[in-house]
Amino acid sequence: MMSRLSLMVLLGLLGPGTLLAQVPAHAPPAPQRPDQMEDALFPPELVMQHQRAIGLTAEQRTTITDAVKALQAQAVDFQWKMQEEQQKLTELLAQPSAQEAAVLAQVDRVLDVERQIKRMHLAALLRIKNALSAEQQQQLRGLRRAAPPGR
Repeated sequence: MMSRLSLMVLLGLLGPGTLLAQVPAHAPPAPQRPDQMEDALFPPELVMQHQRAIGLTAEQRTTITDAVKALQAQAVDFQWKMQEEQQKLTELLAQPSAQEAAVLAQVDRVLDVERQIKRMHLAALLRIKNALSAEQQQQLRGLRRAAPPGR
C-alpha cells in the first residue's frame, strides 16, 4: 500500500508540468500538430527499418551502431542508479513523519538521474541524426509520415 502511494507521489513530482498546463474547461482544445522534436530526430529503429531505402552507407551504419551500443552500455548503469535513488525516496516517504528537506533533496537526486538519462538519449539521437545526410533525413521524415498509425 505504501509503495503504491509513494509511486503515485513520485509520478506526481516527476510530472509537475501537467498541473501547470491545465486548461480551463471553457477553453477550446489546442490544435494538434506533430511533435517538432520528434520530426527532427530519428530513432535507430526507424533508420534500420529503412536503411536500404535511404541508401545508408557502411560507415553511417557503424556510426549509428556505435551510438546505440554506447547508449545501451550507459543505460544499464543509469537504471541501477535510478532504482537506488527511487528506493531511497520510497524509504523516506514510508516514514511515519517524512522529513520535508530530506524528501525534497532525494527528489532532486532522482530528477538529476532522470535528466542525465534524457540527456544521454538525446546525445545518441543527435549522433544518429548527424550521421545522416540532409537528403536521408528528409527521406526518413517522408517514410515516417507514410507509415500506418501506431508504427
